Amino acid sequence: MDAGTRFTHLDERGAARMVDVGAKPATQREAVAECRVRLSPGTVVAIANSELSKGDALAVARLAGIMGAKRTSELIPLCHPLPLSSVEVRLELEEAAVRIEATARVTGQTGVEMEALTAAAVAGLALIDMVKSLEKGVELQSVRLLKKTGGRSGEWTRPAG
Repeated sequence: MDAGTRFTHLDERGAARMVDVGAKPATQREAVAECRVRLSPGTVVAIANSELSKGDALAVARLAGIMGAKRTSELIPLCHPLPLSSVEVRLELEEAAVRIEATARVTGQTGVEMEALTAAAVAGLALIDMVKSLEKGVELQSVRLLKKTGGRSGEWTRPAG
């Protein structure tokens, strides 16, 4: 880090603080995040055929992701509570995984990346809870931001690959 770089979440004494965004203009912001839940092909089939004893795993994971996004500021220190305008959680069955993509939107003074990431991760954790009686070795993988728009820093998209 160069000498001119300053951490915005640290005060002059190095103590953690919440950034004051009060003077920033409210802009439309969006963030898209994803994760994968790696599991066996047999468990994917059980999910697809609604054969789980706990019920509809995809519906539960979708709802958990939305709820997680709405509670991000309670889970992640120094995150601002945001008046989310939209949270979408999409789940796609793959051969040996479920891909989860979460999109969060807000018109506000700070970004919505943590809400999208939290939605994806919580949806993945809920899915693991739904299938753990069938398979113990399920993994949450690659929780990552895909893109963000809005705010002073503008647009960012994860490079392919």
